[in-house]
Amino acid sequence: MHNIHFYKYQGTGNDFIIMDNREGQYDWLTDEQVNELCDRRFGIGADGLMLLNKSEDYDFAMKYYNADGREGTMCGNGGRCLVAFANKMGVGDGNLYFIAVDGEHEATIDGSNWVNLKMQNVDDVEHGPLYYYLNTGSPHFVKFVEDVQAVDVFNEGRGIRYNDRFAAEGTNVNFVQKFESGIFVRTYERGVEDETYSCGTGVTAAALTFAGAEEKEYIVPVQTLGGQLEVRFTKTGERTFENIWLCGPATLVFEGEIAK
Repeated sequence: MHNIHFYKYQGTGNDFIIMDNREGQYDWLTDEQVNELCDRRFGIGADGLMLLNKSEDYDFAMKYYNADGREGTMCGNGGRCLVAFANKMGVGDGNLYFIAVDGEHEATIDGSNWVNLKMQNVDDVEHGPLYYYLNTGSPHFVKFVEDVQAVDVFNEGRGIRYNDRFAAEGTNVNFVQKFESGIFVRTYERGVEDETYSCGTGVTAAALTFAGAEEKEYIVPVQTLGGQLEVRFTKTGERTFENIWLCGPATLVFEGEIAK
């Protein structure tokens, strides 16, 4: 029996279990145990679990697991929450550099809980007749709709995620509506296999596809079920984007102990 000291964070309703693993004290966690901890009835409950790991070359290393227990690709809201947690633990000086599964990231903190996370450049966007497909650290299918509130995100998203093209690797699926001066995004997340309140890499993907034809800097306000985010980026070509920042709140919900 091991005791786990954990922290629960959320970024616009996308919630995560976080552990300070800089001494390697949670290296024994199995995929099955991660899945149990993320269970909303029998565990702590979360969309994913993250370990704050030590790094020789960066302020820290990010290890991310999906709720199904498997190690995941990049998680934008997770990254923002882990930055807020690292800052709480006294790591860095408010400007943090860390390494994740998709490479290196930079982050800054404004005030008590607003985190700006630099995402990877995007150099290819597939544009089909009714969709976009791109990778923002995780793969995303983006579909613009007339009324995002009326979409059956679970069934429609699941249908796309498990279709012939995507079934093996999986994809996240975003339904997007133009909303005020920005967009409203709802996301079906692979690994969670359900709709989440917000998805950082999904919001980023949707914002990039929302950009106009002009090559310039864009600031796109994004509404999700869990709250407001903002994506800033520079469009450098027809399908290329640089200096991409995902900005929004990252909040400590509670901390506790659980035996595993």
